[in-house]
Amino acid sequence: MKSSRMSARPLALALGLGLASSALGAAVPASAQTAATPSGAAGTSVARYAGSVKESANNKAFFEAMHKSVAEKRAAQPNARAVTVYYNASRAPSFRSQISSAAAIWNSSQSNVKLQPASSGADFSYREGNDPEGSYASTDGHGSGYVFLDYAQSRQNDSVRVATHETGHVLGLPDDYSGPCSELMSGGGAGPSCTNRYPNATERSRVDELWATGLAQAPDSGRAWTR
Repeated sequence: MKSSRMSARPLALALGLGLASSALGAAVPASAQTAATPSGAAGTSVARYAGSVKESANNKAFFEAMHKSVAEKRAAQPNARAVTVYYNASRAPSFRSQISSAAAIWNSSQSNVKLQPASSGADFSYREGNDPEGSYASTDGHGSGYVFLDYAQSRQNDSVRVATHETGHVLGLPDDYSGPCSELMSGGGAGPSCTNRYPNATERSRVDELWATGLAQAPDSGRAWTR
């Protein structure tokens, strides 16, 4: 639900996420529930549901950064049945349950990458807080980065869907706002009634494909960007 903020994060490539679904909210601290929401926050998030040219370019940049990450992990674990990606959730304590659910969903959805928690040496982390543009995933361009989970957005939407959607970016999937509710990466394009937390068959297959061979070697690796 966020467009690029390259000037604010010169070393990060921010991803727009756009999720609007049910009234199932995250377990958010009382202090966050009463915290003032930045002016225009809701309007900003809704306006970005459809995506933008700039946002699409940043999503592509994230995807390209994952090429290097996957190649390095495959080289480091050449005989492993699945590549293990470690995450640190210590900076998002209010969302531990949602993050755990997101990891379990992805781990059960495909076979070639497994998400595991770690207290140190993690490949990426989760963070929480208030942001006028909602939740997003960000990378430093070298396969490392973080997922930011916004309090207000997670109260308004199915918080597990938000976390699972954002984690999908870490695994190499782009947004597809024109997709149906059954497509996890459709984000807010599916409408506010969508509460689907699971990737569809195409998304599951795509992640398996990407992490089986490395993004650079995967057939049709650029197809997602021909829209």
